Amino acid sequence: MNRREFVQNTGKAFLSASLLAACPWFSAFAQEVETIGSVARLGIIGPGSRGRYLMNWLIRNPKAQIVALCDDYEPSLKAGLKLAPQAKTYSDYRKLLEDKDIDAVVIATPPYLHAPMLIDAFAAGKHAFVEKALSIDKDEVLAMYQAYKKCDRVMFIGHQRLYDPTYISIMNRIHKGEFGPVQCIRTFWDRNADWRRPVPSPELERKINWRLYKEYSRGLMTELGSHQIQVGNWVMKSIPNKIAGFGAIVDRKDGREVYDDVHVIYMYDNGVNMSFASTNSNRFYGLEEQILCKKGTIEPEKGKYYLENPKPAEAILRMINKMERNLFEAVPFAGASWAPETAKANKGEFILDKPAKTDGSDLLLNAFVESVITGKRVPTLIEEGYYSSMLCLLGHQAMEEQRVITFPDQYKIDYLNHQAPVSNSEQSL
Repeated sequence: MNRREFVQNTGKAFLSASLLAACPWFSAFAQEVETIGSVARLGIIGPGSRGRYLMNWLIRNPKAQIVALCDDYEPSLKAGLKLAPQAKTYSDYRKLLEDKDIDAVVIATPPYLHAPMLIDAFAAGKHAFVEKALSIDKDEVLAMYQAYKKCDRVMFIGHQRLYDPTYISIMNRIHKGEFGPVQCIRTFWDRNADWRRPVPSPELERKINWRLYKEYSRGLMTELGSHQIQVGNWVMKSIPNKIAGFGAIVDRKDGREVYDDVHVIYMYDNGVNMSFASTNSNRFYGLEEQILCKKGTIEPEKGKYYLENPKPAEAILRMINKMERNLFEAVPFAGASWAPETAKANKGEFILDKPAKTDGSDLLLNAFVESVITGKRVPTLIEEGYYSSMLCLLGHQAMEEQRVITFPDQYKIDYLNHQAPVSNSEQSL
């Protein structure tokens, strides 16, 4: 799906100018016609499960050519070759970076390896796409951002919701004030899986199950929380300054070191709280961001919103509801003024007229390819990923130290301005 198809699929009212004003990172598609026939030559560092997921999208793009693969785990390298059989192979990413036939790299390794690989890629003159979270260390996250600012290369971070039609459409409406002021943001991501993968030999335990050990991972915070924290910042157009939380190993007592149950609260300067909760032992609620506004509630994953005061039901339904309410109110509970707080029987409205056929992953990768070819950076995209990664790590720190953390000034960078002005050249898209 290219940018024009996206605009068409999100409705006639969502014009290109407003799209760029709300999402300046879509400027990556400014020259998509002019780049027809051009090719971005890509090297994949880490063709594991996530790397191959990205490859599956890239091989559909005629402007992308996967020319090299790098992994020091042979099974992953062989699996990657099934998708890109003509690619050169490397076991050392530094050798791949020496290859002059490579324009850009996709870094899909565990996050504890991201910082040296990204910084070395910039030093070698390569553009880079790096998966979230940026790192498991705050100083490394800052160093990665500083390396990006000092070079002239393109950088993308794997936050596909920034290119998701449903999220973009509803963010546009939230920021226009359609749902009133934001009151609270709840996010959660629940799974019933232990994260363990089969290990062919005991010495490979930490290499394969790196997510379970603090030396390599921050667990649920960096693996899942980074997505939803980014969404919260997008809603608020700011970052929270206070963070508190608790975590524990509640169920998966199998030798892992990272929590299988986390609850973190982020407070913005205006008093709005955003919560992130995640567990590895119950999947009933799945994942969602619940954006509670004065006039309505939005659940982007479901693709729906619910107004506080929806249109009245048809006359017959109103009559039935009145009869039922009168009967209910006649039953004495704790007193005449008492009534239970129950969820509204509101089926809601769909955000898009037609469900989106993408979660944004294809558009994100296509935008990266376009930027590699043109060499042009896109506004605010990196700041989105930077703050998401940093806040994940601050959330982890708050849980570890069991205290309220204030966002340290030394890690604050230029504020991510979601409403960047649209230039004359972008208006013509």
